[in-house]
Amino acid sequence: MLKPLHENVVLKKENPEKKTSSGIILTSQNQDKPTTATVVAVGPGSTDHKMTVKKGDTVVYKSYATTDITLDGNDYLIVKESDILAIVEGE
Repeated sequence: MLKPLHENVVLKKENPEKKTSSGIILTSQNQDKPTTATVVAVGPGSTDHKMTVKKGDTVVYKSYATTDITLDGNDYLIVKESDILAIVEGE
């Protein structure tokens, strides 16, 4: 497993819907990059920065501010906590 350092967070990508609410099936070319993910690991932060997110949170992140990595067949993202825009609460 990945253990993030400093103010970094490891995210697990969520699969985007392949169909619109009206039933239109989207091809991979029409789909935006997913911008939500689940937190799987959180770095320790620093003396100046206490980490806000925790393992298991669903978050919205800046889609082009990530480092993508595949480990054991799973896709993960590594982002700085400052590139996480929101925590999704109560669906």
